[in-house]
Amino acid sequence: MTRELHLTLIGKPGCHLCDDAREVVQAVIAEVEASDDPPRITLEEQSILDDAALAERYAEEIPVLLIDSEVHNYWRIDPVRLKTALLA
Repeated sequence: MTRELHLTLIGKPGCHLCDDAREVVQAVIAEVEASDDPPRITLEEQSILDDAALAERYAEEIPVLLIDSEVHNYWRIDPVRLKTALLA
């Protein structure tokens, strides 16, 4: 049975850390998907500019990466830590 993981990247347009995080997340997803028996991974992006609740909660921490609605990391995404989490 294939595991399913839902990743949510919370940021805002024009945020260079958000752009960096997106690149890291996409690269790690590609690497994980190339492994044997990979989980099924979906990636959604949300902007704090479009959601007042997100802005109130995460404005000082963006980018924020959630895995299945739980905070995995914020500011800088460590590719090794993310890959380990996705393959766990």
